[in-house]
Amino acid sequence: MTSARHTTMRRALRREVAGTIGLLADEDDFAAMRRYRTFTFEDHETYLRQAEGLLRTLASDGGHTTVALFDPEEYEEYCADTGLNPDAPASRTRFTAELAATGPTVPYDGRPLSELLPDLVDEAVRQVTWEYATMLLARLGTCAVCGEDIGRDAFSRASDLLVRLLDSAGGPGTRHLVCSVPTTPETLLAALHVAQDSEGTAALDETEALEFTTVLAVGIATRSAAGLVMRTTAHGRPDRVQGWRLHGERLLPLTAAEVFDAYCTDAASGDLVAPESGVDYSAAPPIGDEEPEGGHRH
Repeated sequence: MTSARHTTMRRALRREVAGTIGLLADEDDFAAMRRYRTFTFEDHETYLRQAEGLLRTLASDGGHTTVALFDPEEYEEYCADTGLNPDAPASRTRFTAELAATGPTVPYDGRPLSELLPDLVDEAVRQVTWEYATMLLARLGTCAVCGEDIGRDAFSRASDLLVRLLDSAGGPGTRHLVCSVPTTPETLLAALHVAQDSEGTAALDETEALEFTTVLAVGIATRSAAGLVMRTTAHGRPDRVQGWRLHGERLLPLTAAEVFDAYCTDAASGDLVAPESGVDYSAAPPIGDEEPEGGHRH
């Protein structure tokens, strides 16, 4: 009786334990791990199928599991820094625990991995973008004339622009904003979803807002030819697409024709893309900042 009671208690306690699985999302990463003798999987498809089965089992037991991206190069560096043997399951477990604390993760919600992995990759891209944008702002240092922190001032200005932008987009609906900032070696992108009710109250994800503001701040601080597009979806009306271009520290509204050209042109090839049916490409409103204060125009 005592043994059975202890087993029941351990099973109950197991449901209170959260876990993380580090996944090799693509075949190249999987192939890189094959060089370790203790990594016994032979093909990527079987590996993913077994991982999905394990996730389903953990979920059926009532546990909460998150999924992280397992990067073989980062794993190798981690083992070198910590003195761990990379060809050991315990080392992979410790690295996965580190990912759970510091890396991008998504909770397992019962979906097939074919649907979950794209969300995990998107989350990883978001984190890398934010970290890179933050590093760019930090590297700018202080203004040689006034001594102010350029990155901090740009972030403050970007926050103000975002508030003004949302205030100018009156009426209930869901808004999807995308900010693009050309940088070397590639363009920074950030997205923000905002839901506004009939009372004018806006609901948004604070992490998304932070990332969006940081990327916009990079455009401001570097005087980049950045752009911003907002798509509004409201019940009973066609979707409305509007856009602005960054000029110094101001967002200048685009005309309907400019929005149409930007939205219906393939960024890579320059070829025209057919416009979406039922979408209104509209002139953007001014956001009321004709004379911004501060800034480093000197």
